[in-house]
Amino acid sequence: MLEWMIDSASTFSQDVDFLIQLIGVLGAFWLLVSEGIFFWLIFKFRRKNSPKAQYITGEKKEEMKWIHLPHNLVLLCDLAVIVFAVKVWYTVKQDLPPAEETVRIIGQQWAWEFVHPGKDKKLGTKDDVRTIDELHIKKGVVYHFKLESLDVMHDFSVPVFRLKQDAIPGREITGWFEATKTGTYDIQCAEMCGIGHGIMKARIVIETPEEHNKWLDGQGPLAH
Repeated sequence: MLEWMIDSASTFSQDVDFLIQLIGVLGAFWLLVSEGIFFWLIFKFRRKNSPKAQYITGEKKEEMKWIHLPHNLVLLCDLAVIVFAVKVWYTVKQDLPPAEETVRIIGQQWAWEFVHPGKDKKLGTKDDVRTIDELHIKKGVVYHFKLESLDVMHDFSVPVFRLKQDAIPGREITGWFEATKTGTYDIQCAEMCGIGHGIMKARIVIETPEEHNKWLDGQGPLAH
């Protein structure tokens, strides 16, 4: 449902979308119920049609049920949200599938540096390709990323993947993604990282294997 606002381009993006929609639907439902009852009570017990109001402490059993029943129903909805949230968190952050390729992502004031594996598909070898503000990956390939920061906290955010991960100085953080469609999309820094935060943007280019190999062929010595 959220795809009409922003593309969905990773294997777990729809799981994140479902969780957001679930929270929105449940929240909207209880908002409408509570506001509906509120205005109904205002109309029903308006001054000209009702006797003097009574003070009710809510201690009697027949009164307490009107507190406990909706309270317990809301708690059930909260429990459902927690169950789905934990499932999505585990899928995105904890249960990393085996990597087919690995990329290195380095945040700094105020740009993103990406290190791609060359045709040997291994990171840390002589044919690695370095780029600034442009990450090239292949559709349908499971990537692990090694995320780090050279200075302050940044946040690697790919909206079409529904992916956000803080980059913390002094730490290397491993995450993963698998793209499901080709195209060029935005990469953002979602952490206030200084005066140039607003211009720290990049793009991710999702290609077919053939397009990716052609791009690698076009990278000369200056890219290494």
